[in-house]
Amino acid sequence: MSTPNKIILQSAPWYQHRWPWLLMAGPVVVIIAGFITMWISFSGADALVVDDYYKQGKAINQDLRREAQAKTLGLQLAMHYDPSLGQMQGRLSGVDKASSLTLLVIHPTLPAKDMRFTVQSDAHGKFAVMLPLLERAHWQIELQDSDRTWRLHGRWDWPTQKEIEIQP
Repeated sequence: MSTPNKIILQSAPWYQHRWPWLLMAGPVVVIIAGFITMWISFSGADALVVDDYYKQGKAINQDLRREAQAKTLGLQLAMHYDPSLGQMQGRLSGVDKASSLTLLVIHPTLPAKDMRFTVQSDAHGKFAVMLPLLERAHWQIELQDSDRTWRLHGRWDWPTQKEIEIQP
């Protein structure tokens, strides 16, 4: 009697096939992307959210009164920034005496880049302040007196605008 030939197929171990690796690649990529997303979210804090939004909302009403006071006084601000000199020159019209002013140059998203200057204007309202080279941004400019009775506020697109004029 003859015995049939048995064909014994030996398969390679699972790790030598490509399909298990291909099926595992998707979840591994998702896990890596999740860790990268988590790192990005924790490394950059959101500076736009304030803790006490109610107090800031009340402060907006005070700012509106200060802007109305600037309009009553007929104040106007014209400023020119010369980056080669690193100097911003301004003229506040509507004043008839020398006064101490506070100039705020506010970055649109990063409070760490905000700048505050105390400047002294002459009898004609002219003043100058040294500014470092500014980055390209939509800066906010705010000028107020030392007693905080009035305020001029405007937007400045640097470097598109070399000069800025603000009226209440």
